[in-house]
Order: sequence, then C-alpha cells, then structure tokens
Amino acid sequence: MMKNGTIECSFCHSKLVNPSSKSISRAYDRRQSKLSKKHRALNVLLVVGDCMLVGLQPILVYMCKVDGKFNFSPISVNFLTEVAKVIFALVMLLIQARNQKVGEKPLLSVSNFVQAARNNVLLAIPALLYAINNYLKFTMQLYFNPATVKMLSNLKVLVIAVLLKMIMKRRFSIIQWEALALLLIGISINQLSSSPKGTTSMGVSISMGAYICTFIFVTVPSMASVFNEYALKSQYDTSIYLQNLFLYGYGAIFNFLGILGTVVIKGPESFDILHGHSKATMFLIINNAAQGVLSSFFFKYADTILKKYSSTVATIFTGFASAALFGHTLTINFILGISIVFISMHQFFSPLSKVKEEEDGVLKLETFKKNERSRDSSFINIAAGANDEVLLRVGSEERQPLLPT
Repeated sequence: MMKNGTIECSFCHSKLVNPSSKSISRAYDRRQSKLSKKHRALNVLLVVGDCMLVGLQPILVYMCKVDGKFNFSPISVNFLTEVAKVIFALVMLLIQARNQKVGEKPLLSVSNFVQAARNNVLLAIPALLYAINNYLKFTMQLYFNPATVKMLSNLKVLVIAVLLKMIMKRRFSIIQWEALALLLIGISINQLSSSPKGTTSMGVSISMGAYICTFIFVTVPSMASVFNEYALKSQYDTSIYLQNLFLYGYGAIFNFLGILGTVVIKGPESFDILHGHSKATMFLIINNAAQGVLSSFFFKYADTILKKYSSTVATIFTGFASAALFGHTLTINFILGISIVFISMHQFFSPLSKVKEEEDGVLKLETFKKNERSRDSSFINIAAGANDEVLLRVGSEERQPLLPT
C-alpha cells in the first residue's frame, strides 16, 4: 500500500520512495542476480531437463521419417501430445487437491474452476500459436537436418527479447544486446552452405521455402512464449496444474480442429489419428508432452530468455547425436557457430552485463528521522537487497514476489 509517497516491500517490509513504472518493470531482471540456493537448484534442474528433452526432439522427429517423408499426420502427433499433457495436468491437479489443507479454497469446486477459466482465457492465444508451431517443427525437418533445426530455433531468443521489451517492458543492457548479436552471427556461420539444394514437393525452391518456414518458425513460437509467460504470471495465485489444464485443453481443441480440416481436404480416411505411427512416434509424443510440462515451469517460475538459452545448450547434444546416429557431418561451420553461441550465452548472463539504472531511475531510500538512523543503520543495505530480490507492485493490487518463496 502506498503511504506518504512511499511503498513498503512485501518481502522484507523495507520502505522505499515511490518508484517509477520503469523501475518496477525491471525488478524481475534484477531479481535474477540474487537467487536463493533453492531457486538456483530449481533453475539448474529445469535447464538440465530442458536440454535433454529439446535435444532429443529433432532426433526423434528425424527417426520418424520414412524415405524422407512422414507416414503419419503431424497434427495427430500434436493432438495426442496435448491429450497426454491434459491427462498429466488432471492427475497432478487431483493429487494437489487431495493434499490441500483445511480452510483452503477447494481447487476442484465448480465456482473456483469457472472463475479460474475466465481469468486464464488469455492462455488460448499461446495455445493456438503453439499448435501452429508444433506443425512447423515437422515441416522444418524436410528442409534441414536436426542440428541445423536446433541452431535456427536459437533465433527465437532475439525475437523474444524484442517482444519482452515491447510487451512486458523488460530492459536489456548494451552488452546483452551485443550478446544477442553474437548469437545471430554464430547461427549464420553454421548456416553457410548448409542448406540442401533442389525443390520441394510443392514446386517451391528449397531456399525460398526454407526462408518462409524459418520466419514463421521463429516468430510464432516467440510470440507464444512471451504471451504464455505473461498469462501464467498475471494469474500467479492460480495453480500451475490448473493453468496447464486450460492451456493444454485449448491446444487439444485447436489440434483437433486441424484434424477435422485435414479430413475435409484429404477425405475421411485421414481421420485415423493412429495411422502410420510407430514406436518412434510414441517416444516423440512422450518427449513432447514432457517438454511442454517443463516449459510451463520455466515460464511461471523462471523466464523465457533462460528457457531459450537452455535450449541452445541442447544444440551440442543434437549435433553429436545426429552425427553418430545418421552420419550427418559436423562441419567447421557448426563447430565455430556453436562456440560463438556459447560465448554469447556467457556474455548475456554475465554479472557485468546487468542493466545499470540511470540516476533518475534508481529506487531512492526514504530519508528517515535522525533519531531512527542509529536503530536502522543497515537499512540501506537491506532495502537495496530487497530491491534486487522482489518484484514490487504498485497500487491497490496485492503485492507478491514473482517467484515462489
């Protein structure tokens, strides 16, 4: 609550002079510089799990191809993936509901469910974008090998940074923008002379088709990630499993509509969603489902930039695995490109790259009375630490830390 031009921190109850809106929007970035051991461990687990799952995905997709084509409908894989995630969300929601304490608002009550559904309707937007993106993942495999697909996906980091700046008012230092430029250079080096030559089955040149797919492949999931993070964090009090249930439910609906569209175009025989599936596609569905669930924890408890950079680490695994399994050559371009990408990642997250506030943008401490200075001699250090630790919310809304305590 605002009092006498000051705001009280909801985390440590330190008093700060009313900050500007830009300072508040940058609080989450500063929060990352001083995470507790618990949160750092959570981030490490998220990154390790994401590297394994994301690294395996292009390999599994490549293994699903027969004579350079897919014998199954990619939309059916996406639909089954969403159904698997819905089942997982339901099971976890039931477990969470059974473990609720007495007096807590029941998660599975009709009124609570309806209210949560209304508050989280924004999740329909990333669900639609993800449905489009998941189909594009298969299309990209027809143009590039798995390692190259993984490198191209790193372009999303730059688009996400721009979207975060525009939509969520996040700010990045010059060094961080330079790191993103290095990322593009690394990807470009890897792409030199790596695209196959020829034409697609649609009669469009590979280079043109590749450019079109790459543009959509980069922009659509980037928008989905930013909207997903915004939607999940804007309803922070809602159970993540309940939010996932809405997100995956929307996703299943959109993919089912895609299947119906395929039936209209190709005929009733295409309605068999299990046609052409193999053990490889089953593993792909499990991998995609696990990856989707893990991503929701990234977006709610970490951030999108960390998620995309962690996916970059998976590029090494993808490159070496595709070389070992399919005989793809690891060219000098790939080695140089991935080296520059890792330099970029180190530079982006380096403490030296953190945004430095302008003098007029710093949260200034309230000047206390002289008789209180001796008692609160460490106030400056406490308040400065609190400024890095929490996201301050101004106004009548309830103030909570962005990450769980």
